[in-house]
Order: sequence, then C-alpha cells, then structure tokens
Amino acid sequence: MTTLGQYKIRWRWLRFMYVYTIIISAGFGLAQLAQPARVQAMFGMPAQDPMVFSLGASIFLAFGLVAILGLRAPLRFCPLLLMELAYKVIWLCGVVIPLAIRGQFPKSSAVEVAIFVTFVVGDAIAIPFRYLFSREIVGVTAVGSQSGE
Repeated sequence: MTTLGQYKIRWRWLRFMYVYTIIISAGFGLAQLAQPARVQAMFGMPAQDPMVFSLGASIFLAFGLVAILGLRAPLRFCPLLLMELAYKVIWLCGVVIPLAIRGQFPKSSAVEVAIFVTFVVGDAIAIPFRYLFSREIVGVTAVGSQSGE
C-alpha cells in the first residue's frame, strides 16, 4: 500500500482485481457466448432463455475487456470495480440470501456464489473508497481541468 497525497492506495490489490476480472469475467463470458449449452451443463444450470443468457455473458465479457484498461490506469477505472461490487452485493442480498432463507437456493449456483463472494471481498479491499468519493483529488483543481492546464 502506498499513498497518493492523503489517500492510501493498494496498488497490488487493484491490479490483482483487474487481472482476476479479466480471467474470471472475460473467460466465463466468452465461454457462455461460445458454448452456452456446455457451460450450462458444466455448472448444472437449468435451461435458460438464450437472449437473457447471452446478455449476461456479454456483460461479463465486457467487464473483463474493460478491466484490461484498468491495468494501465488503475485509479481511472476504479468505477468498474465499484460497479462489480455493487451489482454482486445487490444480487447476493436481494436474491441469494432470500432464496437461502426460504430453502429454495439452487445448489447449481453454489460455485457462482462462491466466486461472487471472492469478488466482493477483493473489490472491497482494492477499491480506494476515500479517493474515489473525494471532492478534492490530487492534481485536479476544478471539475474537468487538470492542474497546470
């Protein structure tokens, strides 16, 4: 962890989460698009609407591809990790937990839930929230203008 002005940045965690997103999200999205039936069989998923399934796959692939840019500019692409964190927490709290409480959680989703939890923990550690939500960012004097411009 290093500091950027008054902000503590966990550079290795940021880079790790971008690489993790590239491998897991892009890999899974690509697999879902290329071999949907095989992915469904491998994870014991029930048959799904191909349009909805491929939409989810496209979103996963997009997250993975944009994460490549995060390797070059980790702080600039933190909103990608924040978006991942947000939708995964919403899904876990709004879908998974209620299903588990009612005893209706599909066992076929256990691996997906475990992977999502690793993303939630990793993103929560990696994202420099104080930096991301700060009104005053080092090197920026006004909205949209860099110091020295």
